[in-house]
Parts: sequence; structure tokens; C-alpha cells
Amino acid sequence: MSTFYMKQNDTQPRMLATLQDGSGNAINLTSATVRFHMRTLAGNLKTDASATIVTAVSGLVRYDWAAADTNTVGTYQAEFEVTYADNTVETFPNNSYIRVEITDDIA
Repeated sequence: MSTFYMKQNDTQPRMLATLQDGSGNAINLTSATVRFHMRTLAGNLKTDASATIVTAVSGLVRYDWAAADTNTVGTYQAEFEVTYADNTVETFPNNSYIRVEITDDIA
């Protein structure tokens, strides 16, 4: 499980991820939509928002943080949910979560 670090109230850097299948092959996201979900370790939903497909054929996606996403210090679990053109749904990573650490800022 990878860890993504942010400071409280920051909206940069953007989160970039290459969505891959179990064999490490990039997922083709042509005609798909992607959402970013993040929750507290207690299971409370913090974020449910659209993500951007940067390069569809190579599975590259980006999430642009909103101020409300990072306003609370803590450890979170995150994932990208893909809805394909045929309305089937697949979540990445499918065997764990992206760990997001939001630490307090000094000022």
C-alpha cells in the first residue's frame, strides 16, 4: 500500500495514479469515468468526487484536492472507482487502499 502525504489545508500536490490490473498492466480508461473516494480509518466518508483521466490508454488519472479534503489532520484510506462505458464498475487498488496522511501545518 502506497502512502500519499499532505499538509493540512493544502491543495497541492495533485494525486496522480496509474490504474493497473493484477498483472501490472495499465487499464484502458477510454469512455470511462473515474471517482476518488477517501474515508477515515473509522469508515466515515470524507471525499467522493470526480477524478480526471489524464491519459486514457495508459490508465493515468489525477485527483485535484479541494480545501475540504485536507482540512482535518489524520490517516485516511483512498481509492479510485472506475465506471466503464458498459456501466460495469472496478475499484483501484483492488486489494488494498491508498493511504493518505494529512499532517498539521505550523501556521
